[in-house]
Amino acid sequence: MTDDPNLPPGETPENGISRKRALQLGLLAVPAAAALSAAMPTAQSDAVPQNLEPTPECDDGDDPTIPQMEGPYFKPNSPRRTTLVTPQTPGTRLLVTGYVFTRSCVPVAQALLDFWQANSQGGYDNVGYNFRGHQFTGADGKFTLSTIVPGLYPGRTRHLHVKVQAPGRPILTTQLYFPNEPRNNTDPLFDPRLLMTVRNAPTGGREATFDFVLNIS
Repeated sequence: MTDDPNLPPGETPENGISRKRALQLGLLAVPAAAALSAAMPTAQSDAVPQNLEPTPECDDGDDPTIPQMEGPYFKPNSPRRTTLVTPQTPGTRLLVTGYVFTRSCVPVAQALLDFWQANSQGGYDNVGYNFRGHQFTGADGKFTLSTIVPGLYPGRTRHLHVKVQAPGRPILTTQLYFPNEPRNNTDPLFDPRLLMTVRNAPTGGREATFDFVLNIS
């Protein structure tokens, strides 16, 4: 097979597709991911819908996900959970899924993801832990977050806050954005490199995908 110039030396695509796409399709084992999480407990991870294409693409050498400011409303010690809503929570349901990769497109097991966001009215809970929670990726680097589409905070477009950390590595603090939002054009923090892929879910609500690429090799 002809070497792909987009892959690191000695690497070839799996069946003509990238390592990341092969992983999505379940064609590629992930022993390197397990090595990253040696001596760490195994976290549970829900399945990621296979008909959604995560962004940004991890092409065995992609640029790391860019950082952004933490903002004034981060709180440590959030509860461990993958669901930030109850059946009574107002707002449009949102399911966010994706992977955490290294620069070489190796999935990162046991990566910490700590999410926080505004409620449907654009307000943050600074007393309790509503719309706050952390989780860990599974052995394949997957994560799943069940929440709502956040409301509009004054001066900002819609966004999710997140901290991502591979075991024993530096923390990436950044924000995720929604496409086709009018305030994307006026929010000084908005960056299109942090856009999620978002679509209407067949059963109602919305589904979004995003892959984090950490600056580790």
